[in-house]
Amino acid sequence: MIAEHPPVPGLLRPLAWLALQFHLLLLGAISVAWNVAALLLYPLLPRAMGRRLGRAMIARGYGLFWRIATATGMIQLHSDVLDALRDEPGLIIVANHPSMLDAVMLVARLPRSTCVMKAGLMRNPLLGPGARLARYIRNDSTLGMVRCAVEDLRQGGQLVVFPEGTRTTRHPLNPFHASFTLIARRAGAPIQAVFIDTDSPYLGKGWPLWRLPPLPIQFTVRLGGRYAPVADYTALRDKIEADFAASVHRPRTA
Repeated sequence: MIAEHPPVPGLLRPLAWLALQFHLLLLGAISVAWNVAALLLYPLLPRAMGRRLGRAMIARGYGLFWRIATATGMIQLHSDVLDALRDEPGLIIVANHPSMLDAVMLVARLPRSTCVMKAGLMRNPLLGPGARLARYIRNDSTLGMVRCAVEDLRQGGQLVVFPEGTRTTRHPLNPFHASFTLIARRAGAPIQAVFIDTDSPYLGKGWPLWRLPPLPIQFTVRLGGRYAPVADYTALRDKIEADFAASVHRPRTA
């Protein structure tokens, strides 16, 4: 249950707005600092060491962001349930996608995990080096993405996937793509459902960065069901999508 909070008083709104922009700048600064370091480390480290260090450092950087954000009281994240998954190898974690912060929430608690990233971001000099060091997976080719994800899972990694493909634009969910269940079938990997609950529109699809949302912003992460891979991966996709539609938190309408 997401608690309801009163709006920020008018006199405090400018300060709250500045504080919220500080959080975004902090996240950006952490990302840029690590990407500069990763750019130097990438040619020096063996693949396995770079993969392990890269993922651990991304998780630590995101964890630092959440600790600071929580300490200021602007954003509240309840995601301790993910600790039960952090050391489990060969696991696919699927989640709904209400905001731009969703991957930051999950990866902060899952230092084994990899994500699928847009190929353009992987080539970006400010955002790509850390992802390349961590051996994140490019999405420029579906077959290549599936192959790389299967290989990573077989090597003991975890895969974080948002099957909607983009942030939620209609409730309860956008349609799910089936690549994650195909990956599960080929890797023999179980799928763990994770629900991200929030009533905040902050950083959702179409939300402008300059607009101040109701504060504090709250996110709660819940564990859903566990699914074994099956031969009929499209039927499994349909079942998981239906389970998400029935279980995901429905935000209050304004």
